[in-house]
Amino acid sequence: MQLHFSKYQGTGNDFILIDNRKQVVDPKNFELFEKLCDRRFGIGADGLMLLENDPKYDFRMRYYNSDGKEGSMCGNGGRCIVAFAYHLGIIKSSTKFIAVDGEHNATIFNSNNHLKVSINMIPVTDIEIGENYFYLNTGSPHYVQFIDSHDQFDTYQRGKEIRYNNRFAKEGTNVNFVSSHNNSIQVSTYERGVENETYSCGTGVVAASISNYFKTKKTEINIITKGGDLHVRFAPTLHESFDDIWLTGPATLVFNGDLNI
Repeated sequence: MQLHFSKYQGTGNDFILIDNRKQVVDPKNFELFEKLCDRRFGIGADGLMLLENDPKYDFRMRYYNSDGKEGSMCGNGGRCIVAFAYHLGIIKSSTKFIAVDGEHNATIFNSNNHLKVSINMIPVTDIEIGENYFYLNTGSPHYVQFIDSHDQFDTYQRGKEIRYNNRFAKEGTNVNFVSSHNNSIQVSTYERGVENETYSCGTGVVAASISNYFKTKKTEINIITKGGDLHVRFAPTLHESFDDIWLTGPATLVFNGDLNI
């Protein structure tokens, strides 16, 4: 069987995209998805997404981590699948789609075929505030810790220690480290499911931006990641909750391909 796919990246967070509206692959073929994401023996990616039909929305986003397991929401993945739907002709300048954490709105800005996608994330409540850390769910769980500087900081080692500590070992958590950088923040991420540092994490920079609000009261901020720059804005509501959360950044087609499986 020949499988057509597209490879996208959003600030270095890379994904395999498959148009599954005609059910060309079994959504439970976890072994296949893990093989496709393998960087040495497959296509290579941080994750894989299936674009599927949904009668109430423009499409359904189904997301898998690079270990082949179906995952929680991925913000950069959400932006990339919106760009994918745009290139497929399913949508134009805006969309409403459904993902594992609920419905999302998105807007597309096309400047000389360079796409920038702004995606509306789910409201955030029930934030755990500890000593120099925050724990919150922005579609995926995130442990956010503030550090003095990213210079010489080992995100992989420190992130792995937190992800596999007694509290998080079973279910896992994403781990974000945040430092101030002029009027922006710099964010690095150890991502569960990938089990490594990734170049960027959409739900992670949202978590970092909201955590940063408790220190600076900024409701709009630019974020520097290893893979590029992102922008987050949101509105605080009552009882330390947040709504109207928007994640904005580039979503780029890397290449299209066909694979015999």
